[in-house]
Amino acid sequence: MTAPLLVLCALGPEAWALRGGDWSGAAGGPPVLARTGMGRRAAGQKAAALLDAGGYGALLVAGFGAALGPGVRPGEVIVADRVTDAEGGDHPLASASALATALEEAGLRAHLGTHRTADHVVRGAERARLHAAGALAVDMEAAAVLAARAAHAPDLPAAVLRVVVDTPERELIRPGTLPAGVRAWRTLRAAVPALTAWHRQVAATPAQLTNPQPSTLPQEAS
Repeated sequence: MTAPLLVLCALGPEAWALRGGDWSGAAGGPPVLARTGMGRRAAGQKAAALLDAGGYGALLVAGFGAALGPGVRPGEVIVADRVTDAEGGDHPLASASALATALEEAGLRAHLGTHRTADHVVRGAERARLHAAGALAVDMEAAAVLAARAAHAPDLPAAVLRVVVDTPERELIRPGTLPAGVRAWRTLRAAVPALTAWHRQVAATPAQLTNPQPSTLPQEAS
């Protein structure tokens, strides 16, 4: 029997968007949706507590993020094929292409690439440096969540996606952020059927193919 999907996001607007999506195709019953709070420490602690309790069929980190390079527009989705951090953490995600395909089939523009988890908002020249080093998106939680997974549930299939709110051309401090944020919110909600399709697929896939080692409304988790 398939266990429910665990969906983690940092912010209230992200949870609101996800909660209102179409979860009718969810395998294992309604997913468990939990807010971690912002930043690596809060996200890692919340993820560890939830994963230690167990009972999930897959883990998904979803929310808003920033693009690091050109060619990505606000409202488009960046799916992580690996997540890194400044301390050398490296978390490859083997089922990323399956999630990107599901998003494209749902009519959403999806990009596949490395996500970098930082401990601060990344702007300007720092964006360019991270992009030159190979990263496509930046967030503040995913690496900590995946580190908790490695420690507490290493066989659990996992994926990370960020809907782009700001880009190098349109940073958060600029006036275009508000319409970009509305567009991202709508995209995150529209992505829900693709998330359930990904969960169904990884639930039917042998664990060794979805978990490389590191180099129906959702329920509310407390």
